[in-house]
Amino acid sequence: MLTTVKQAKRVAASGDPRPHAVIIGSGFGGLAAAVRLGAKGYRVTVLEKLDGPGGRAYVYRQDGFVFDSGPTIVTAPWLLDELWDLCGKSRAEDIELKSLSPFYDVRFDDGSVFTASGDAEAMRAQIATLSPQDLARFDRFMGHSKAIFDYGFTELANRSFPTLGKMVRALPRIIALRGHLTAYKLVSSYFKDPRLRVAMSFHPLLIGGNPLSVPAMYCLIHHLEREWGVHFAMGGTGELVKGLVGLIQGQGNTVRYNSEVSRIAVDHGRATGVVLTDGAHIEADIVVSNADAAWTYNELLPPMARKRWTRRKLAKTKYSMGLFVWYFGTNRTFPDVRHHTMVLGPRYDGLLTDIFKRNHLADDFSIYVHRPTATDPALAPPGCDTFYALVPVPHLDAPVDWTVHGEPYRQAVQRRLEETILPGLGDAVVTSRFVTPRDFEVRLSSYKGAGFGPEPLLLQSAWFRPHNKSEEVEGLYLVGASTHPGAGIPGVITSARLLDDMVPHAHELV
Repeated sequence: MLTTVKQAKRVAASGDPRPHAVIIGSGFGGLAAAVRLGAKGYRVTVLEKLDGPGGRAYVYRQDGFVFDSGPTIVTAPWLLDELWDLCGKSRAEDIELKSLSPFYDVRFDDGSVFTASGDAEAMRAQIATLSPQDLARFDRFMGHSKAIFDYGFTELANRSFPTLGKMVRALPRIIALRGHLTAYKLVSSYFKDPRLRVAMSFHPLLIGGNPLSVPAMYCLIHHLEREWGVHFAMGGTGELVKGLVGLIQGQGNTVRYNSEVSRIAVDHGRATGVVLTDGAHIEADIVVSNADAAWTYNELLPPMARKRWTRRKLAKTKYSMGLFVWYFGTNRTFPDVRHHTMVLGPRYDGLLTDIFKRNHLADDFSIYVHRPTATDPALAPPGCDTFYALVPVPHLDAPVDWTVHGEPYRQAVQRRLEETILPGLGDAVVTSRFVTPRDFEVRLSSYKGAGFGPEPLLLQSAWFRPHNKSEEVEGLYLVGASTHPGAGIPGVITSARLLDDMVPHAHELV
């Protein structure tokens, strides 16, 4: 009888008897969760604060240029293929993923360059050029990376950690793999040349971690890149977002924009829906938050509903760095610049310490330069180039007023690029915009303006990270960069994948 009443209420409210899942946020985690819940028989509504989908993967279009605002590197493409498979479709028919070779250039401050690729012989040649004495250790390091991947990604990332005991049982294997060491320390045990130590250890920065602090388990990225490559979605990462929205709509479900959630409704310890900033109430059988976990617990849940993730605990958590990102288009092309380039500054450990430990905005910096028109010229007008330059900076605990420092900082980034890989840049820029950690806080509801949520430290990973199934409220689930397993497209899509074992099938609620 109770089920019949519930069904009658659903039909009266929506004309649809399916149990209703509301998802807060349309980043990759939220969109992937929507597809998976749709496949489990739910009626799904995705609520997005912005005027378009993507969250951190939002697309800016300006003066004929297309700027992916966030993720630009696609690895583990099979995770995307799974989502299309769930809908009986082929990802390859909707989205072309182009494999990049080489992957990227790492330009050191002395002008030397390390070119990374999936070609083992080419990598050996690169190492032999920079540091012949390190060549013999390269294959051993890659074997170690594979062993870490086989456990860290294949097993740990694909399981939830609802109990501390499960985490404790994983520790002996982690220690045996030396995964408890820092990424930089593990890399340094194989390579002696300081440039190679940087080139082989910087990868945790791509998911918000300090290589000097995060566990060496993240060295699995080397094997992931070699085995499955580094890809780019033709048309930009936004095409993947668009494709996922299409899958959701094809399931008969909805993505709503300009729909900001002000709070999650909780009744007797269970999430029952959400309330929007315009006062509208949307009932739900389950709620999935793709919003920043700290924001979810601090701003969307009432204090009485929080026991573990209190404001005090969240404030004491260590967060990833902030991001300064300059998007610009040029009236000429720079054909010598690869799709991905790391332009490193004069310091590594000192700069990382300034960013992560001292909350100090230093005068020097390192820059990730994205030139998607190297692969897809259609992202700019004919004869032009599209770029973004991303600089890791402290999050908002740093005493930096970005309304004052933003433009001078952009100018400093431009000067550095002119001195290194983009001579004559100032005369070529025809369109420009930038975002700062303050924009991440205001626009993306990112706690402290951090780019990736909690930093992926050993004691902030797996069980120690906000759980995918909320410990605080029944019927509330979390996906995205700030929950397990962490940031990056593979991580956030996997966070949605973990819901398969946590969320009951819709027919169990009917």
